[in-house]
Amino acid sequence: MDTLALFGGTPVRSEPFSPWPFFDDRERQHLLKALESRNWGGYPFPSALAERFGRKFAKAHGANYGIPCANGSVTMEIALQAMGLKAGEEVIVPAYTFMATASCVVRTNGVPVFVDVEPRNYCMDPAAVEAAITPDTRAIIPVHLGSSIADMDRILDIAKKHGLVVIEDCAHAHGGQWRGMGVGSMGDFGSFSLQSSKLMTSGEGGVLTVRDDVMHQKCKSIINCGRKEPGYDGFDEQLFGANYRMSELQVSVALAQTERLEEVTARRATMHEYFKQTLHAQVPGLRVLETDPRVTRLHCYQTVMQYDAAAFAGVHRDRFLEALAAEGVRFSGDFYEPLYRIDIFNARSEQWPMLRKRYGEGILGHSELCCPVTEKAAWHEAVWMHYPYISGSKQDVEDVVTAIKKVQDHAAELLK
Repeated sequence: MDTLALFGGTPVRSEPFSPWPFFDDRERQHLLKALESRNWGGYPFPSALAERFGRKFAKAHGANYGIPCANGSVTMEIALQAMGLKAGEEVIVPAYTFMATASCVVRTNGVPVFVDVEPRNYCMDPAAVEAAITPDTRAIIPVHLGSSIADMDRILDIAKKHGLVVIEDCAHAHGGQWRGMGVGSMGDFGSFSLQSSKLMTSGEGGVLTVRDDVMHQKCKSIINCGRKEPGYDGFDEQLFGANYRMSELQVSVALAQTERLEEVTARRATMHEYFKQTLHAQVPGLRVLETDPRVTRLHCYQTVMQYDAAAFAGVHRDRFLEALAAEGVRFSGDFYEPLYRIDIFNARSEQWPMLRKRYGEGILGHSELCCPVTEKAAWHEAVWMHYPYISGSKQDVEDVVTAIKKVQDHAAELLK
């Protein structure tokens, strides 16, 4: 291993890591039942299978209600509609996340207000949240990012103090717990994605967890095109909904994934800790983000690390990742970038006029905003390792660390 694979040497790893998605006979059997039922769509809503899945998912997270939806992105739109967000009202979101966390606000005629994240875990900074509250603020959307959980103690205290709704973005966090409470159960709503890269997947799909019974009924109505049917007709107004239903075939797969959630969550947490210990023992300058002691069950969607270029001969993170990929280990650096800088988050005031008051004309915030912790993480510091790397054997983890160490040992060559 004297020569980096980037320069013609032999890669540390040539065998593939654990395949994803994982499935076994549980998915086969649930799918076969749905197939033979000939009821493949999501209507009538909710079906007995959808109700069963919703209850099982909610119980796994300590939530009162769980509702399957078309995808994780729309779960947050549904929650904002159900809570009665009015045009021009503000919702506080972290700048370091996927665009859906903020686009859901725009698409419900609200105004996203971006705040920075904490350097210790890249989750929403509660101090920044409190500083961003105005008379127009109605809600907060904390994101449980990577393998971290946002500081729900402080965020819930702030929300209670100011009378704000909390929608937990749990797209990364299936199975996670904070002080024994499941993610998605602490706020008013919890949004989960079942997209193909997530810890639980049905290819596409999502789940909305809800605390309050009336909100639960309203969400079901919105998901089912605004219909009010037995079980979700116990409120006065007529809501404006759409078809946000999840198909029976997707529900079948998601049900099987829920049945093994506790088992695979525990296994990933064990391997995450083994990776962390092995990495820190051998590689100075690449540190796994700390786990808050209030996290009582680690979910491990991405193991996120902080890269110190000084420990790698001054090599920029992206050049390090290029060399690591050649060794057969593909991590990400710009997994997320500041939402106010990315091209696909191009909400314009001529299309969404409620943005004008805060952001003026043109594209939302693309020039004026600055969240320094987010920008440092996105462009210089953060390194993201997806969970398939810790879903296999200890040898897999050891190969990953060996590859990182090899690149570090030859880092000066990357400057030439």
